[in-house]
Amino acid sequence: MLKSIFKKERIEEKLGKNVKLFGEEISVKIIYSKIQNPELSLVGNVINVYLPKKYKKNQNLEIVKIALDKMYDEIARIEIEKAMEETRVMLKGLAPENYEIKRMPNKLAKMTWNQTLIINPEIVKYDRTILKNVLIYEFCHLKYKTNCKSLYNMVKKYSENFEEYNYILQVA
Repeated sequence: MLKSIFKKERIEEKLGKNVKLFGEEISVKIIYSKIQNPELSLVGNVINVYLPKKYKKNQNLEIVKIALDKMYDEIARIEIEKAMEETRVMLKGLAPENYEIKRMPNKLAKMTWNQTLIINPEIVKYDRTILKNVLIYEFCHLKYKTNCKSLYNMVKKYSENFEEYNYILQVA
């Protein structure tokens, strides 16, 4: 029993015990129960990761990371859809025809040459205003293909405090 408690603590320690969701720290709690497949639930500021009891003896860090990635994917799908519609209305119909949610290293979003917007689901780790600013910036790229002064003027026109978030967007 004591060995499984130490193993659980090591997994939580490697995960950092906390993850980010919309800029806030969320605790991760691992619970072993009589279930067939791993499950997640978000209760307040705690993500409960339910793992089958048979996983107690295995290395569960990868399983927990996969479950959290799936959670980010699902939250991103819902939040991005809402934010894209709000941004399209704000920019008076200027929006890409297609978009994808796909993991990309060192990028939160990018507009492809065929005007498909690719958004990293990791964006839900940041505040919702970051998501809105990223979408405004990428939507404006539909009108201006390069990073010119006109692009930044258009972004500043529709974005609240873009200068404040620009640094985060370039670092993320």
